[in-house]
Parts: sequence; structure tokens; C-alpha cells
Amino acid sequence: MTSMHRNTRVWTLIGLCLSVASGAWAQISSINSAFITPRVFNDFPGAVGTYNNNYPTSILIGEAGAGRATANGLDRDIWQFSNNGTTAYTLGANDFFTASMTLNVTGDTTVINEAGFIIPNVNGTFPGGSDLQFLASAQSGFLGMFGGTGFWNSGITYTAGSTVTLGMTYFFDSANSEDAMQFWVNAGSGNIYSPVQDWSGNLAGDNFGGYYQIGNGGTSPGASGQAVYGNIVVAVPEPSLLSLMGLGIAPLIWRLRRRA
Repeated sequence: MTSMHRNTRVWTLIGLCLSVASGAWAQISSINSAFITPRVFNDFPGAVGTYNNNYPTSILIGEAGAGRATANGLDRDIWQFSNNGTTAYTLGANDFFTASMTLNVTGDTTVINEAGFIIPNVNGTFPGGSDLQFLASAQSGFLGMFGGTGFWNSGITYTAGSTVTLGMTYFFDSANSEDAMQFWVNAGSGNIYSPVQDWSGNLAGDNFGGYYQIGNGGTSPGASGQAVYGNIVVAVPEPSLLSLMGLGIAPLIWRLRRRA
């Protein structure tokens, strides 16, 4: 094979792979809205919900009077990213993203009162089978994530009424040949990053967004609180050598060169 023919094959292959990658980026970039689903958990049907959607500037979700005589139970409301305003955006293979938002949780601190990002385990590949929740808790002060790909405590104690920034990135970790997540928080003193969390699954077929939930300790007339999500951003970085390695271009090019 001549040098010209060999180079043509190599660059054609690179072009095809970049087209695949660009297709995934174009898909995630189609997200243009969010919609709220009240009461995916509804243990306090008598509570009064407040729902204001001004995506991407702000989303407000609140619950008032979440109470009953017996202890335990949750009201949970969620919002989900969408590209049509009415249905959840479904992630595809290699649909990698970076998402961030500010978050402020106020209200009762004697019961569960928390909010954050959520990725349901729709396709069942998360270790342990649980949803991924990345949250700030007005009750416990926890600021970090659990479920999904693992556990991470940022080491910052969250104070009810304060505004923090939460960010997360879903990407292909070429060093370990697995999909991965990384999280970060900013409470006003710079970003604090989690370790990279690899797992042998992926997010294909899943959706993502935010949640607010409030619990009850057996009090009456009930607990109240709200979460305000602001400056909501979801995007995918430009093509990089890391993503090209993740698509397997380098090994294919090497094989082509050896055959030439």
C-alpha cells in the first residue's frame, strides 16, 4: 500500500470516529429545558407543594406541612433535563456530560430536608443497584454523594440557607477503560474534587436532573422546607485526546500502520 493510500485510510477512520463523537455531543447539547414531576414519593398527601420552573436561571421546589402522626415517610419531588420541555432526556452510549448548579436548601432542620442532583439507576448498572444522589442536607449538614458509583463526603458541613455549587462530570476513563464519574463542590473557598469513581457499567438509557425531599419524625402539623437550584448548566467538553482514546482510534490506527 502506498503512503498516500495508507494516510487516506487512517484519516478517514479518524473522521468517522469523530463523527460518532460529534453525534453524541450534539445529542447532549440538544437539552434546552427541564420539567418538574411532583411527588414521586407521596407519603404526606396533605402537604402543600410549591413548584416554580425558570430553567436554566432557577428552579424552586418546596413542601409545607409534610406531617402525620406516625414517624417516617418522605415526600420527594424531582426535575429532569429535557430537550422538549415535557419528557426526560435519555442518555445514549458515549453521551458524556458536565453538569453544575448552585443550590440553597432552607426550612426544617429536625427532619430529613435535602436536595441535589439525582441519577436513577434505570439501566441497573450502578453497584448496589441504588440511585446516585449528590446533595446538600439541611438536617445532617452532609455535602457529598452516595449510591450510584460510590460514596464521597466533601468534608464541608452544609448550613441550611447557604448557597453552594455542585458539579459533576461523566466521562470515559481511558486509563482504566471504564466509564467514570467525578464530583466537585464549592462553598466559597474554591472547588473541592472527589476521587474519580469508575464502574463497569454506563448511563445509557438513564436520565438525570435534581430532587428535593422532606421527611417527618412523627410531628404535627408537619415539616416545611424548599430548595432553590440556580445557574443550571449541562454541557460536554470539546473533543480531546482522552475521548479519542476512549473511542479506540489509537489502537485501530496502530493496527492499520502495521498492516501497511
